[in-house]
Amino acid sequence: MMTLANKITLIRAAMSIVMFLFILLPFAWARFTATLIFIVAASTDWVDGKIARTTNTITPFGAIVDPFVDKILVAAAFFAFVGIHELDIPSWAVFFICLRELMISTLRVIAALEGKVMAAERWGKFKTVIQMSAIGTIFFVLDIYHLAQLFTGPARQVCVFLFILLQKIPYTITALAAVITWISAVSYLRNNWDLLRKSWSLPACNK
Repeated sequence: MMTLANKITLIRAAMSIVMFLFILLPFAWARFTATLIFIVAASTDWVDGKIARTTNTITPFGAIVDPFVDKILVAAAFFAFVGIHELDIPSWAVFFICLRELMISTLRVIAALEGKVMAAERWGKFKTVIQMSAIGTIFFVLDIYHLAQLFTGPARQVCVFLFILLQKIPYTITALAAVITWISAVSYLRNNWDLLRKSWSLPACNK
């Protein structure tokens, strides 16, 4: 029977897809809903890990799939944001973020084939915090933009002012997330270089 923690992980994966679709809809209510979905989904990342540790139900499936689902959530948000002209998200930064995530996910698979579970590193955890914070900040700026369209009078003027003030933040924070993401990649590659080198080499022949 699947553990509760793993069920929550899979729910987060499904929420990532729903969030992506809602971001793509050019309506205020859809973007507000996507914001709420992201907040709940990001929260479950802590919840499923806490449940697994508390109930002693840590599984190989959870150890591999949980960080992979985090990457789905991050990629879904950034890819959707790129398509929103008002945000000016740098596509190059999103590409490098996703490239890093695919590369480290491949490294985790290689470790699994060797019977090992690649533990999360400090830089990896910091990277995740930066990515989630960046996405949350971008959602905030996007929501301000839509509130400016919905409100009238002084409230609209305040929202327009805030959006103009914050308009450059999505580009900057996405670029920063890309840099931190690759710093963590270098850390993972350095600490698992022997594993990687072993994976692309033929075993020594017995003489």
